Amino acid sequence: MFFEGAISADSHVLEPPACFSEHIDPGFRDRAPRIELDGLGRHVYVIEGVSTPIPVGTADGAGMPPSMRTYHILKATFDQCKRGGWDPEHRLADQERDGIAAEIIYPSVGLIVVSHADIDYKDACIHAYNRWLEGFCAGLPGRLFGLGLTSVRSVDAAIDDFRRARAQGFVGMMLPGVPHFEDYDHPDYDALWECAVDLRMPVCFHILSGRGSRTVPAVLKKQVRSQRMIGFMQAIGDVQDVIATMLLGGVFERHPGLKMVSAEADAGWMPHWAYRLDHAACNETDDGIVDGLSKLPSEYLRSNVFTTFQDDWVAFATRDLMSYRQLLWGNDFPHPDSTWPRSQQLLAEHAAGLPEAERSAILRDNVRELFQLPVPAASGDV
Repeated sequence: MFFEGAISADSHVLEPPACFSEHIDPGFRDRAPRIELDGLGRHVYVIEGVSTPIPVGTADGAGMPPSMRTYHILKATFDQCKRGGWDPEHRLADQERDGIAAEIIYPSVGLIVVSHADIDYKDACIHAYNRWLEGFCAGLPGRLFGLGLTSVRSVDAAIDDFRRARAQGFVGMMLPGVPHFEDYDHPDYDALWECAVDLRMPVCFHILSGRGSRTVPAVLKKQVRSQRMIGFMQAIGDVQDVIATMLLGGVFERHPGLKMVSAEADAGWMPHWAYRLDHAACNETDDGIVDGLSKLPSEYLRSNVFTTFQDDWVAFATRDLMSYRQLLWGNDFPHPDSTWPRSQQLLAEHAAGLPEAERSAILRDNVRELFQLPVPAASGDV
């Protein structure tokens, strides 16, 4: 295949029934997230404190046409979902079918857990997930690279989580969009960002794990098609909020080595968003240099912020208006929005006109270098 050997910068697991219960601290075992059969005969994830159970089919459905995905969400049981979501042996076959050499792994249920209001419960669930994920990635070494989760219950606790995650073999950290105290531009977090730089672990923020009413449970409550689509459109704002907070709050000025990943929010919007940032800054000051910064906002965006995308031809078309070095392609397997198993077909259409160096960077080498993956650089076409 023309692009066989690409590295997905945004893929997921489908947490199995025992993911949390078998790995959580004993004091939380009877409250651990679990899978139950609901009144419609489908399996749902039940999370304490989350009023709306999450159908397992919402985290599956890759490769299905929309009509079939709708039925899958309404009726799917766990055994009907793709086994590669939790079984490394089956995951290898899924990678091979899509021409994927390796994947950066994000959670599914964990996207909701990181936004949980109960910090103790959230912390226990996150540690359980990390223990399970370590074993999952170990089942396919060199092909699965996990991101550790942290509840950020405190700066010191988060630093411990970062160090533990590095020891577990994880290559980066996924953080909640809303921290437990203050916000990420507060000076108290400087020690955490120093730790991330020292460990060479990018900090990652995924859509649907962010701010306000844009989270998964709120979207799932709205069953009208237009409302679901509106929720889909608004999800990008989750990570945009975090980027703006950290960038304009001077985090990248104080920690120029810190790398941030905006996951699954697409990337074609970045050139205009960069323009808007600079435009706002120039409206605030004569030279566009706002307090706490020494450069235009867009310059930090290009040097410190990376974005993952999948079916976003606009990102390829506008790469010369940003830096192609900040673009990270992913297939989003096994989620319904995934390009699997058609990634090769889409990439042949979307990226065929790119120079070889740019194509190899976006589809493989950018993510390899960012996360320090032990995967060879591309040689010729990826």
